Amino acid sequence: MLGIAQTLAWASSYYLPAVLAGPIAAGTGVAPAWVFGAFSVSLLIAAVAGPYVGRTIDRRGGRGVLALSNIVLAVGLFALAGASGPVVLFAAWAILGLGMALGLYDAAFAALACFYGTRARGPITGITLMAGFASTVSWPLTSLLNGAVGWRETCLVWGVLNLGVGLPLNALLPRATIRTPARGAGRRVGWHPRREMWLLAFVFAAAWFVTGAMAAHLPDLLERAGATPFAAIAAAAMVGPAQVAARLLEFIALRRIHPLVSARIAATLHPIGAAVLAGAGPVGAAAFAILYGAGNGLLTIARGTVPLALFGPNDYGERTGLLGAPARAAQALAPLLFGLMLSAMGLGVILVSGGLCLAAFAALLCLHAKPSAADGTQPARKES
Repeated sequence: MLGIAQTLAWASSYYLPAVLAGPIAAGTGVAPAWVFGAFSVSLLIAAVAGPYVGRTIDRRGGRGVLALSNIVLAVGLFALAGASGPVVLFAAWAILGLGMALGLYDAAFAALACFYGTRARGPITGITLMAGFASTVSWPLTSLLNGAVGWRETCLVWGVLNLGVGLPLNALLPRATIRTPARGAGRRVGWHPRREMWLLAFVFAAAWFVTGAMAAHLPDLLERAGATPFAAIAAAAMVGPAQVAARLLEFIALRRIHPLVSARIAATLHPIGAAVLAGAGPVGAAAFAILYGAGNGLLTIARGTVPLALFGPNDYGERTGLLGAPARAAQALAPLLFGLMLSAMGLGVILVSGGLCLAAFAALLCLHAKPSAADGTQPARKES
């Protein structure tokens, strides 16, 4: 249930601008950059709201929060469908930003930590296996609906699906059986242990800048490498299956190794794909998409499993919310900044994305399986 709900949530929010930015801009009378700007604002709102959402899930479980996300996403999509100028456009994406904070992976991972405690790695991988198809579902279906009925009606369809499919699925989730032990009222975990938290925050910020850039500009990037528009879309559509294949590998084989090792492997795949694309041009478009998709698929799991392995399930939602805040901010800046760099540098922009992933790999090498007790890490709690 959670895997299907996550697929719908991602498909109807995060992946929309890649296909609908142009039609929305034309329909509302604004430049396409304004649409990506509104999308960036939504990601910033999600970044700010993330720690509060995680803290709520730590204390109350995830069912109510995830169910609320579908209502908020639907309201945002209905508002977007009625946008006729920049004011309503930005307001609609602000609502969608709150919905993404309530309903995407960080909230789902925190809910799974409440359900399963230290055994949440397998379920986290399981839902990402299904939701890995979100881009593969979203881009072709959104494009088909836009061509058939228009972008406004497409937003309405996605909103109705959130209410008719996503809301019942999330509402039927079980109550949490594992809760954070009682502690002082108002006490927060904060950025402790500092070294591990900041290193991990940098890793996720670098990786999610690349993810945000690729989600918005991958077809254009591949066309600039020499691929035809059809070949670029076909190659970009391979990202979803590549994510799922990598997550299946993680579920079957890599789950036996520490999540840090899996994350280090993942961080190298995008730079390898960038080298192939730079050297092979249009022939390497599919290989680049597959390697990027595989790395992104594994890093998405690592975003949930590495904090769990390093810090345990205590206050997991708050920690992942804090770690996710810089990542969402980087995502917010990525479509605009990467688009500007793409216009200025052309295909050379992949040096930037590849360099960020290599920097994330270096940071992961500085992390160890068990942070120092002196840093204030709490031991993982026992499951009830």
